[in-house]
Amino acid sequence: MTEFAARVGRTELAATFAMAARARALRGQGHDVISLSLGEPDFPTPEPVVEAAHAAARRGETKYPPLAGTEALRNAVAEAFHTDHGVRIRAQDVLVTNGGKQAIFNVLMALTQAGDEVIIPAPAWAGYEQTVKFTGAAPVFVPCPQDQGFVLQPDTLDAAITPRTKVLLLNYPNNPSGAAMDEAGLRALAEVLRRHPHVWVLSDDIYEHLLFDGRAHSTLLAVAPDLAARIVVLSGVSKTYAMTGWRIGWCFGPENLIKAATLVQATATSGVSSVGQAAAVAALTGPQEFRATRVAAYQARRDLVVAALNQAPGLRCHKPEGAFYVFPSVKGCLGKTTPGGRVLGTDGDFAMALLEEAHVAVVQGAAFAMSPHIRISTATSETVLATACARIQGFCASLR
Repeated sequence: MTEFAARVGRTELAATFAMAARARALRGQGHDVISLSLGEPDFPTPEPVVEAAHAAARRGETKYPPLAGTEALRNAVAEAFHTDHGVRIRAQDVLVTNGGKQAIFNVLMALTQAGDEVIIPAPAWAGYEQTVKFTGAAPVFVPCPQDQGFVLQPDTLDAAITPRTKVLLLNYPNNPSGAAMDEAGLRALAEVLRRHPHVWVLSDDIYEHLLFDGRAHSTLLAVAPDLAARIVVLSGVSKTYAMTGWRIGWCFGPENLIKAATLVQATATSGVSSVGQAAAVAALTGPQEFRATRVAAYQARRDLVVAALNQAPGLRCHKPEGAFYVFPSVKGCLGKTTPGGRVLGTDGDFAMALLEEAHVAVVQGAAFAMSPHIRISTATSETVLATACARIQGFCASLR
C-alpha cells in the first residue's frame, strides 16, 4: 500500500465543496435544490475587463509572464492601495498570485513550519486551517462569538499569543460572518501587537470593497504603519469584480518576505496567466461606478435574508457589515427532530437535513470553526433567496 507524505493527511476537501457536490448529486436525481453553499458572485465580469483580456491575447501577450507579475499589474495594485488608503507601497513589493488562496499559501509556506502557531480568529474560512496544517504549523482558533459581533477583541488576542506564535491571520470583512472591523478596533489590536514584536500579520482584505451602510474599509497597514515591517496584505479581483475563474490575486509587504514568497511560487507554479493579469489591470484602472450598484444589491439581499431568518423558529441571525454571507445561529433548533426522523444534534445535522428534506444547501458552522451556526451565501438573486428563506422557515417550523 502506498504511503503518502504526512502533509497530505493533514488536509481535506473543504466542506463548502462537499456540500456543493451533494447538492449537485440531488439535482441529478431530479430534486429542485437551491445551493447557497459557495461564495461566488452571481454577477458577470465587467465587459471592459473581458475586452481587455481579448485585446491582450490579440496583441500576443500569451507567453510566459514575469514570475512576480507584470509591471502593469503590480503598479495598478500599488496605485489602487494608495487611492483607497492614502498609503504608498512599492510596486516591486507586490507578488501576483493564482488567486488569493495562493497568496495565503505562499506567505504561510515562507513564514511557518512545524512548532509554529498561527492565530486564526473564529469563525474563519476553512482554507486558513488547511493551509496552516499543510505547512506543519498549528492553527490556534480564537473564538469571536456572535454577541461580540464576530470581531476579534484585543484582550482575547493578547491571551492567545505565546512565544511560538508566528502569524496572526485577519480577515475583515469576514468569511463566513460578514463582520467588519473599524479603525478603532484595528488600533486596539495594533496596541497588542506592539507588545509582541515576534508576531507577523497576514491581512486578508479580499472583501475590502463589499461593505454596507456607508462603511469604508479599514486595513491594519494604514492604521498602524509603524508595524509595516511585519504586515502582509492580500487581496484580488475575485469578489469585487466577479472574476473568481480568472484566478488573479496578490499580496504585498516587506521586501524580504515577498522575495521568500516569490521563491515558493517559483517552485510551485511560476508566474500567473498573462491574459488574466491584463484583465486585472483593466479591472483596477477602469471605471469603478458599477461597484456601488453591486454593493447596493448585496446589501438588499442581506436585509432580505436577515429579516427572514430572524422569523424562523430557532434561528438567530446577526446583520453582517460586509461580504455576501450571513452566519445565523441554529442553537434553538438543536435537540429537535425533523419530519424525516433525523435528530438534530449538531449544526452539521441541521445542514444535511435542510439539504435532504428542504433542498437548500448551506454549510455547517463547524467547517468555519464555530458551532452551532450555518453559513448562507447571499450571492444570488433576491427571488432565489426569498424562495430559499421560505423553505428554511418551513423547515424550522416543522421541527418537533
